[in-house]
Amino acid sequence: MNNNDNNAIVENAKIAIIGLGYVGLPLAIEFGKKYDVLGFDINEERVTELGRGEDRTQEANLEEMRAAMALRLNDKSNIGLHFSANKDDLNHYNTFIVTVPTPIDQFKAPDLRPLIKASEMLGSVLKAGDLVIYESTVYPGCTEEDCVPVLEKVSGLKFNKDFFAGYSPERINPGDKINTLTKIKKVTSGSTPEIASRVDGLYQSIITAGTHKTTSIKVAEASKAIENAQRDINISFVNELALIFDRLGIDTNDVIEAAGTKWNFLKYKPGLVGGHCIGVDPYYLAHKAEALGYHPQVILSGRRVNDNMGQFVANKVIKLMIEKDHKIKGSRALIMGFTFKENCPDVRNTRVIDIYHELSQFGLTVDIFDPWADSNEVKHEYGLDILNTIERTTVYDAIIVAVAHNEFLSINYQEFKRNNAVIFDTKACLDRNLVDGRL
Repeated sequence: MNNNDNNAIVENAKIAIIGLGYVGLPLAIEFGKKYDVLGFDINEERVTELGRGEDRTQEANLEEMRAAMALRLNDKSNIGLHFSANKDDLNHYNTFIVTVPTPIDQFKAPDLRPLIKASEMLGSVLKAGDLVIYESTVYPGCTEEDCVPVLEKVSGLKFNKDFFAGYSPERINPGDKINTLTKIKKVTSGSTPEIASRVDGLYQSIITAGTHKTTSIKVAEASKAIENAQRDINISFVNELALIFDRLGIDTNDVIEAAGTKWNFLKYKPGLVGGHCIGVDPYYLAHKAEALGYHPQVILSGRRVNDNMGQFVANKVIKLMIEKDHKIKGSRALIMGFTFKENCPDVRNTRVIDIYHELSQFGLTVDIFDPWADSNEVKHEYGLDILNTIERTTVYDAIIVAVAHNEFLSINYQEFKRNNAVIFDTKACLDRNLVDGRL
């Protein structure tokens, strides 16, 4: 297959994006500007919402999404975007891009159920010549060892003869309006050299930052796993420093600012490490390593440190309250923020929940305020009721700034704190003269 053949195949691509969350929706919009694109999700409510031109994740450029939808309605060549929850609609497409979540279970083991179910569904509609590209974060080998056999079994087709596969790890940064999909270089791969070029050409057609075609699907899978594992380990280092410096009675941020005057020092900050990637992906890499007989030390040690930071924050708040002669049981605490990062509605794998549970176990009544988080989603995922506004008639004995939403930077905290209340700043985002402690 030569380049001209590849170009023709790319031009004839009819693309179905499977999963319309933080990763899938921006992808569907960009491809929808140039191709016939179906945005598919099993959540009918989500599909209906997008069909109205709305997006609860706030990740989409709504103007561009509506334009791509209108393009399909007006263009006789069927270029454009539409949404569906009807599996039968997938029969009209030849290129499938899977962007379903890959979480971990209660034992910190990979939960591949969404990925396997998506593969089973695609297997039922797969035709000769079709291409399935996975973007979901997995361990090296997962695409070819776990997903492809499902596609083969359900479809009755032969891999790399009747249908093909690719892998291009997502690099979406939720809430980031600067480093958006098209501005981040895309890693690509395919199950044969020809398919690798086909996958690469497909992404080259929308990614202005360019692509990096790897030598194999496993390499692409591994590259994604180590991106987040590296960041996790670096953050765990400064988190461990925060634990040490707390015992020394010095401010970690002051130390980092001093060390940062050297040109090659990496200025990572301490904090809670959650979200859909950094707090999850290292466990996928560790799982694969252990399956091969190697028990990773550095990766899991970083995870242990980061997983305990919520407990450290809560215990530090309790100690500060005791220093101020608070009666702990029955005191009232307010946690500012519940999403896993600032100025973003994403609550997946948020570690703020650890602070809540630890304070609750001490007997405190704990409220959570987050104007960004969807209260229905928090209730469904965590069983908690959160506040979308602060009642100024309620005063608190402890206030914990867990997320640095812009709205929190200009709040007058004096209005809803007792005179001797503890304020703890996990993000070092407030005036240090206002707070009693910070990470």
